[in-house]
Amino acid sequence: MVLEESRYVKRIVARLDVKSNFLIKGVRFEGLRKIGDPASAALKYYEDGIDEIFLVDNVASLYGRNHLGSLLEEVARDVFVPLTVGGGIRNLGDAEELFGLGADKIAINTASFSNPSLITEVANKFGSQAVVGSVQAQRTLGGWECLVEQGRDRTGVSVIERVQQLTNLGAGELLVTSVDNDGVQRGFDAELAEVVAATSTLPVVIGGGCGGIDDVLEMVKIEKLSGLALASALHFDIVNLGELKAKMKQQHQKPMIEGNFA
Repeated sequence: MVLEESRYVKRIVARLDVKSNFLIKGVRFEGLRKIGDPASAALKYYEDGIDEIFLVDNVASLYGRNHLGSLLEEVARDVFVPLTVGGGIRNLGDAEELFGLGADKIAINTASFSNPSLITEVANKFGSQAVVGSVQAQRTLGGWECLVEQGRDRTGVSVIERVQQLTNLGAGELLVTSVDNDGVQRGFDAELAEVVAATSTLPVVIGGGCGGIDDVLEMVKIEKLSGLALASALHFDIVNLGELKAKMKQQHQKPMIEGNFA
């Protein structure tokens, strides 16, 4: 019997999309609707045992800057797990402001296509561990394409190519969201997760599509996957974090018998 620890020890990240201080959610990045208060949700998930929280200013790219400052300060006062902030980070000054307000990591997508050196600049000042390369992935014939501006614009860059670019630029982690599966609640894009995790030398968190605890338990078997991001599954009480953590622990402790990976 062999216990393969890396198969089952994964981070669970709560993704909170925010617009005008409201927690919002949509399907495939469209049809966004207000569903609650992001600070209250962050505190609840922290008390329930979440490993990390990802705050996203969903309209920051439209207005050219991140507007999560006051929310970030409020969350950082009461929540003591790593906080990642994304949306509208255009320059080193934007990153410095967010770190000063309590962010542990920042996630960059759109701006790094027009200004790739931004990731390198932030990594050089704050360390690669503080920079998350955010990837919005949409299926195409033969693979996945990267999108920007919260899924509104295509880039023509394949996800696999982008993974290498982000690694070379100095990102310390990848957050890959399946645009096709986002908010659908029919399961993660396991193929996307497998391909990116096998390709990347960086920790990879995959998001988009969780419809229940069984979806998570299947995904944590991907050996090189570092974590899973949940949004709708938490916001609509589809997944209970306490129950999920208990089942993950049980699965982690299950002996692996050669030839049986069920």
